[in-house]
Amino acid sequence: MLQVQVLRNNKEDVKKKLTIKNFKQLDLVDIIIALDDERKKLQADFDAIQANINAASKEIGKLMGQGKKEEAELMKVEVGNLKLKVAGFGEAQETIEKKLHDALVLLPNLPSDLVPAGVSADDNITVDEHGEKPNLYADAKPHWDLIEQYKLVDFDLGSKITGRGFPVYIGKGAKLQRALIQYFLDYNTAAGYTEFIPPFMVNEASAYATGQLPDKEGQMYHVTADGFYLIPTAEVPVTNIYRDTLLKEEQLPIKMTAYSPCFRREAGSFGKEVRGLNRVHQFEKVEIIQLVQPEKSYDTLNQMVQHVAVLLQNLQLPYRILKLCGGDMSFASALTYDFEVWSAAQERWLEVSSVSNFETFQTNRMKCRYKNADGKTQLAHSLNGSSLALPRIFAALVENNQTADGIALPEVLHSYFGGNIIN
Repeated sequence: MLQVQVLRNNKEDVKKKLTIKNFKQLDLVDIIIALDDERKKLQADFDAIQANINAASKEIGKLMGQGKKEEAELMKVEVGNLKLKVAGFGEAQETIEKKLHDALVLLPNLPSDLVPAGVSADDNITVDEHGEKPNLYADAKPHWDLIEQYKLVDFDLGSKITGRGFPVYIGKGAKLQRALIQYFLDYNTAAGYTEFIPPFMVNEASAYATGQLPDKEGQMYHVTADGFYLIPTAEVPVTNIYRDTLLKEEQLPIKMTAYSPCFRREAGSFGKEVRGLNRVHQFEKVEIIQLVQPEKSYDTLNQMVQHVAVLLQNLQLPYRILKLCGGDMSFASALTYDFEVWSAAQERWLEVSSVSNFETFQTNRMKCRYKNADGKTQLAHSLNGSSLALPRIFAALVENNQTADGIALPEVLHSYFGGNIIN
């Protein structure tokens, strides 16, 4: 959530940056400032009346001490009238605070100055590309045929148990999935990230704190009886570990990693873009999250990007890194880099990771602060990245490594999988 003071002090710059994110309701900035003016006036009026009550109460004590009971009684009547006025302020303040909050949460995060202008994924900028695209043999198949051939994933069984978009991993497919998860976690913890196993459902406050609510309410599964939401990523519960927390600067950076299933209602319906494992309602992902000092967050972002790049290099998957344009960024992000791997059989790029700096957008919502060396309290910056999302990694691995004899696995997975080939 943006801070009102930022809007007030940089109104035109804020509107310009919101335009880069293709946000249309620019008048909302003026509405928020006006609501804050109203809130401040209400507070000032309340403070003035309260000061009069305090001063009158002291005067009543003096008058009583001087035996001027009649004058004291008259002043008591005046104080009573003032207290009636004060009583009405509580409800008015609550109303204006709610209006202000409800308007603020509609504003997306401001993009960094590094964010390019653009309206869609077509306007993203490729900043790096690594690895050679494999040349497959003549009878090469897309992953949805390979997983059926080698009995790795059963979509029909998932549809029977739950519905479309809920795959069931079987035998060596389940084993490969588990091997990838363990490899990612080991790689992350070796880099200094502390592993967590968080709850896979969160309450409304947690979903709000990281920016899923109200922006992505329709994309999450809602357990209505309890008011819980199935998580779309481990970022949500893990970041909320430090909600309503005042940290010491020496505790930073805080580095966290977690595996979780992820649940999203946004899966598409037809075409190869959503076929097989390309887009599903339930998938597995390993996440990395950091909380850092503001002046270090962009260096940290670059380090996290490099961390994900090495993971993909070790898996021997060709990849490219995209800097997202304003129109393709998430609601909460200030700057995002996407990783895409090359799917040789489909002959297309598949997104497998997003690494983002949220600056103070999330930490302001969740009140995650720290005291610096000067004793000043300020908001930390939060960052997160996928390291990595499993379905498309799985798809690219089986497609790119298929041979006439089976699916050859990259060396880094041999010990995790307990073998070097799926056949």
